[in-house]
Amino acid sequence: MANTPQSKKRARQNEKRFEVNKARRSRIRTYLRKVEEAIASGDKDAAVAALRAAQPELMRGVTKGVFHKNTASRKVSRLASRVKSLG
Repeated sequence: MANTPQSKKRARQNEKRFEVNKARRSRIRTYLRKVEEAIASGDKDAAVAALRAAQPELMRGVTKGVFHKNTASRKVSRLASRVKSLG
């Protein structure tokens, strides 16, 4: 339990930041799910469009500190290779 004024403020800030990051993570996962669904349906055009929309969102998550840079790059790379392999 936070006792000092500084630790109480930090706890409040952490709660706010957690909510913002949670929303951001959820938004990114939604974009990734759209890419996955397009790949599963075999629709290359939809998959390419979904990937183009997902890439900036993932990288925005990196700049905001939600994901590590290598994690986002790995996800984009793997999705891109799967989209490319579609007929």
